[in-house]
Amino acid sequence: MRILFIFIDGLGIGEKDVSKNPCAHKNIRLFNNFLSDSFPKQIPFNGLAKSIECSLGIPGLPQSATGQAALYTGMNASKILNRHLSGFPNQKLRDILEKHSILKKLNLAGKKAAFINAYRPIFFEKGAEALIRFLSVTSIMNWKAGLKFFNFDDLRKQKCIYHDFTNREPIKLGFNIPEFTASIAAKILSRASEEFDFCLYEYFRTDRAGHSQNLQKAISLLIELETFIFTVLKQSDLSKTTIILTSDHGNIEDISVKSHTKNPVLFMVWGPLKNELSDKINSILDVTPVILNMIL
Repeated sequence: MRILFIFIDGLGIGEKDVSKNPCAHKNIRLFNNFLSDSFPKQIPFNGLAKSIECSLGIPGLPQSATGQAALYTGMNASKILNRHLSGFPNQKLRDILEKHSILKKLNLAGKKAAFINAYRPIFFEKGAEALIRFLSVTSIMNWKAGLKFFNFDDLRKQKCIYHDFTNREPIKLGFNIPEFTASIAAKILSRASEEFDFCLYEYFRTDRAGHSQNLQKAISLLIELETFIFTVLKQSDLSKTTIILTSDHGNIEDISVKSHTKNPVLFMVWGPLKNELSDKINSILDVTPVILNMIL
């Protein structure tokens, strides 16, 4: 049994209002889930979508460092810090990730796990220790789990994909790598994920688009992202692979504000474990414990 986990940063469930919610645009077919909907509900490719909680009982707006730490460990990182922490994890969160992340526990249990995002050359030139203050939750947990970091040579060989799956961002910076369409990148991800029991891909351009408050930019980005997700689903054997898509906090679903939102986040699941996962997961805190209970 394989799991492909697709993390989409800043994708909450908002109001059915096209003036501020790009997910309400007529061309959005997958992310068109709203606070007024009844959940769980059926979605394309025989999947299920539901609303899950991400505020973790702490006042204020949910943030990336604590939200992702909670998502990938099952521990209430915001409660531990008594606040929501944005950006990069501090030492306390790094310690939690080192001991309790899903990647660490899967690796210790002998499962083959991967964080499939490609890293730029500077990461390998300087090393994780030198860059520690600027490493994301996913980078910290992959490092502390002792797993491989994929590089641009791996990207050229189509063994991984970049966080901007088209590669347009690093190409603009002068890197000699090929540009991918959403469909090509999706095929690479689907094929690469077949080599692992658990494969994680992180996409955070959604969060950036939400902060930009540019409605048309957000709509275009979501349409391209949906093409990517639909192709992953078409290319994957959903009788053998469970595909999970979720987020850490809301943002892009309400571009009327520059900040994150207090909205619940989207949880989508396809494949053999979809019913069990949908039934048991009601908060970002549930995701890692439920997955581990099912595959270990």
